[in-house]
Amino acid sequence: MRKGENSNRPEPGSTIKVDPIKSKKDIAAIKKILADKPRDLALFAVGINTNLRASDLLRITAGMVRGRKPGDDIELREQKTSKLRRITLNKACIDAIQALLASREYKDSDNLFQGQRGTLTVPSINRLVKGWCRVINLRGNYGSHTLRKTWGYHQRVTFGTDIPTLMVCFNHSTQRQTLDYLCIQPEEIRGVYENVL
Repeated sequence: MRKGENSNRPEPGSTIKVDPIKSKKDIAAIKKILADKPRDLALFAVGINTNLRASDLLRITAGMVRGRKPGDDIELREQKTSKLRRITLNKACIDAIQALLASREYKDSDNLFQGQRGTLTVPSINRLVKGWCRVINLRGNYGSHTLRKTWGYHQRVTFGTDIPTLMVCFNHSTQRQTLDYLCIQPEEIRGVYENVL
């Protein structure tokens, strides 16, 4: 490798898969280390409790979420697909958002997730997620997309949401695409062979 090259950058045309956070204990550990960081805790909470991509999390403004209660919806246009998406915010999202809004002054037009030099970026979210996972010694490959994958993984594995519903949530065209995306197909296949008659 030549000096200055990034060894973590994929070859052109290749993809890097990131993992979901599969253990609820690991999720709790990350929440604990973020407890005194309102922005990071809100980013993590909203990221793992919705199916929003990092680029769409960054589009949320203070005015969109101010005064919302658990079960309320927000609407935003997805950056990748340009589709209008309605997202229901649960109690974990609302609690974290309220703590963030109380931590500093926000105009309604301000982006909710601010960095030191304005709005965060997807690469900065990527670094944050990798750092959080590293702090709790989580093995695997993690990044900004881990948040969305964690939501989907737990919808399927923890809460038993069916694959057709998750296909719609993720806008996938096949069940196989959804299973591959959620990193659970090998686990489910292995589980089939462990069934005892």
